[in-house]
Amino acid sequence: MAIVTVYVTLIIAGRRTLTQVPASIRTQVEADLVAMGVEVK
Repeated sequence: MAIVTVYVTLIIAGRRTLTQVPASIRTQVEADLVAMGVEVK
């Protein structure tokens, strides 16, 4: 999903946190971050 990629990019850039991601896509965003080797807190 394109919106998941947008949120992943925003989190990596430090402009958003995982808690700011809508609950409906949060698990997908977290999975993408983990797959990229980004530490998820």
